[in-house]
Amino acid sequence: MTAHLKIDFVSDIACPWCIIGLRALEEALARAADALDAEIVFQPFELNPAMPAGGQNIGEHIAEKYGSTPEQSAANRAMIVDRARDLGFTMAMTETSRIYNTFDAHRLLHWAQIEGGQAALKHALFTANLTDNVDPGDHRVLVDAAAKAGLDPVAAEEVLRS
Repeated sequence: MTAHLKIDFVSDIACPWCIIGLRALEEALARAADALDAEIVFQPFELNPAMPAGGQNIGEHIAEKYGSTPEQSAANRAMIVDRARDLGFTMAMTETSRIYNTFDAHRLLHWAQIEGGQAALKHALFTANLTDNVDPGDHRVLVDAAAKAGLDPVAAEEVLRS
C-alpha cells in the first residue's frame, strides 16, 4: 500500500538553500517512491520584498543583511555551489551575482499551480536565477521560464500584465 503525502514547500527562488532543500527532498522522495506518493505544492515566501528593480550585488546584500565579510561571503558561496553540484544543480553564484525582487515570480508560480505546471516552473525559475544569473523580476525572463516549463507564454504574459 502506498501512502499519499502533500508537502507544502515554502520558498523563494532567490534562495540558494531552497533549491538545495528541494533537490534533497526530491531525491529522498524518489528513493521512497515504492511506499510513498508525494505531492509538492510550492508556497510563496518573498525573502526580500523591498528589493528594488535591478536588484543588489550579492556581496553587498549579504553584508548588509547578515554582517558577513567579503571573505565569509565568498566561502559561503563556494560551499553552497558545491552542495548544489552534489545534488545535480548547477549554481553560478559569483561576487558579481545579484539578488533580485521575486514578487512577480511568485505571482506566476501561483498561476502555474492552477495550470498544473508549478513544479516545472519552479525549477525553471531556480535555473534562470541561480544558474543563468538573469533577473527573475524581468517579465521576459519569467515568460521564457514559463515556456521552458511547458506553460503557455501568452497566458503567462497576461498574468504578468494583470
